[in-house]
Amino acid sequence: MSRKSLFTNLGGVSAEKEALTSATTATLDDQTPNADPPRVNRLRMRPILGSLELISDPATTPVGAIGQSLGEFSERAKRADEIERKLTSGQVIVELDPAAIDPSFIADRMPASAETVANLTEAIREHGQINPILVRPHPSAAGRFQVAFGHRRLRAVASLGRSIKAVVRDLTDEQLVIAQGQENHERKDLSYIEKARFAHRLEQRFSRTTIMAALSVYKSDLSNMLSVVGKIPEDIIDAIGPAPGIGRRGWIELAEPFTKGRIADAARKVILDPDFELLDSDERFKKTLASLKPRPGQNQTENWSAPKGGGLAKITHNEERVSLTIDRRKSPEFADFVLNRLLDLYLEFEATTEQRP
Repeated sequence: MSRKSLFTNLGGVSAEKEALTSATTATLDDQTPNADPPRVNRLRMRPILGSLELISDPATTPVGAIGQSLGEFSERAKRADEIERKLTSGQVIVELDPAAIDPSFIADRMPASAETVANLTEAIREHGQINPILVRPHPSAAGRFQVAFGHRRLRAVASLGRSIKAVVRDLTDEQLVIAQGQENHERKDLSYIEKARFAHRLEQRFSRTTIMAALSVYKSDLSNMLSVVGKIPEDIIDAIGPAPGIGRRGWIELAEPFTKGRIADAARKVILDPDFELLDSDERFKKTLASLKPRPGQNQTENWSAPKGGGLAKITHNEERVSLTIDRRKSPEFADFVLNRLLDLYLEFEATTEQRP
C-alpha cells in the first residue's frame, strides 16, 4: 500500500489535509540525491500565550520567522500590560511576601494588644485569611508595597510565615487615606479617640474636606475630634489607650478640664500609678476622668493675679461654700474696693434674677 493510501484511509482527514499530504508524498517520492530539501509546511501551537489556533511555521523564510517572533513578543507584552492593569486597578487578588510590605505613612490605630493579635493569628491559622488587605506600589521604593488597610492581618499572617492575600491598586496619598479611613469606619472597630488622632494626623497634610471623606463625619464632628486631641496631652492619651467603650461625650468631658492650669500634672500622677497599667483601657479612662472631677466636699483653690503681675486674691470653693481671700498687706486698695462693692453686687444679682422669666 502506498503512503498516499495510508493517509487516505485515516478517518476524519479533510480534503485540505489530503491535498497537503499528497503534495508532500509526491515530493518525497520524486526526490533525488542532488535535489533541494523539501519544503514542509509544519504546524505548531502557542501554548505559552494560551492560543489554541494552529499557525503555519514559516521556517524557510528568515524574514517571516523574525516577523513571527516580533508578533509573539508584542502579544506577550500586551497580555502582560493587561495583567498589570488588572492588578493595579484592584481587579485581581494576589499573594505577596509580607516582608515586602510597609505600613501606611499615617497610623490610624494605637498599638494592638498582644491578646488581640494572638486571637486574630489563631483565627487565620484555623480558617485562613478570608479578607484580602489593600496595598499600593510603594511610591519611593521599587519592588515594595504600602498598606492602605489591613495592618493587623498583615502582622498576623507574617507571624505564621505565610504569603498574604492582597489587592494592589495605584493610589495617591489622598486616595490611600480615604480608603484607609472608610474601611475602618465600615468595620466600626476603630474607637473614637483613634479616629480623633487619625484626623489630627491627617490635618497636617490634607484638607478638612478630605478628612471628612476619609472618616465619613460632618464638619462639627471633625471639629470636636480635633478639639479633644488638641486639649489632652499626647502622653495621657497613650497611657489610657483606645478605650473602645468610650464615645464622643466621654472624651469631650475628659478634655474640658485640661483648659485649666496644672490639670495635666494631676492626670499624670494617676497614669504613673503602677496599678494603672493593670486596668483595661476603658477602666483607665474612667479612673483618669474621676481624678479630674471635684470630689464632694473637696476644696478647689484658684489664685488670681493682676495683669501686670502680683497676686490679687485666693478663691477656695467646694459644693458648700466659696471663700475669697485678699491679702491687705499686698493689695489694700483692692480689698477695700471689694468690700465696698459687695452690697452693690448683690443688688445687681437680685435685679438680674427678677428679670428672668
